[in-house]
Amino acid sequence: MSVLSGLPTIAHHFLIKIKTMTDSTKPALPDQLSINPRSKHYVEEVFEHEIGVSLNGKERFDVEEYCISEGWIKIAAPKALDRRGQPLLMKVKGTVDVFYK
Repeated sequence: MSVLSGLPTIAHHFLIKIKTMTDSTKPALPDQLSINPRSKHYVEEVFEHEIGVSLNGKERFDVEEYCISEGWIKIAAPKALDRRGQPLLMKVKGTVDVFYK
């Protein structure tokens, strides 16, 4: 009997989860954002939705980190790695626009 009484609770949990997943409210895009989970500028809620970054009016698909107020993006260098094996990041300056797709 206790198993049956727990089923509505589990079903209710899944319905709430589905409702929040389909909810159209998106978090505000931060001024600075990084895709590296170890960074202090990493915001997981933003990455649940698809975002786009454009620099000087051209959409970029290789952005590792951006800052709107300072006007720069960081992209990975083609072959260079740091001592931990992570790609070195190059800073490219310009007008940064960030948007949800």
